[in-house]
Amino acid sequence: MVVILHVDNEPDTVELVRVLMTREGFEFIAAYSGKECLEKLKNNKVDLVLLDIMMPDMSGWDVYRQINKMANMPKVAFLSVIDVSEERRHVLLESGIADYITKPFDNEDLVKKVKKIVGVK
Repeated sequence: MVVILHVDNEPDTVELVRVLMTREGFEFIAAYSGKECLEKLKNNKVDLVLLDIMMPDMSGWDVYRQINKMANMPKVAFLSVIDVSEERRHVLLESGIADYITKPFDNEDLVKKVKKIVGVK
């Protein structure tokens, strides 16, 4: 089973993504801070981390740097309100980010992108 870890300090966003992912048959884990994300990654096998950038304890960029050092690194996609240029998006994809999804997102589009990242049709 594909496991998605969504990291966002906005409970409403986490709940929406939980509904969308579980409806598609994915196992879903929520984290509400960068620190909680890193703890959950130590104790769970995760296929994809959907990671917000702006969080109170540590930024998504800092969390990604920590994830990037892990032996069994899951795929990571940013899910953020921060819009980035195509140039910046290209740099992120080259650095190993699976995708950069801007909030607010279209529900069907998010599901399609997640399925593509984890290799589910």
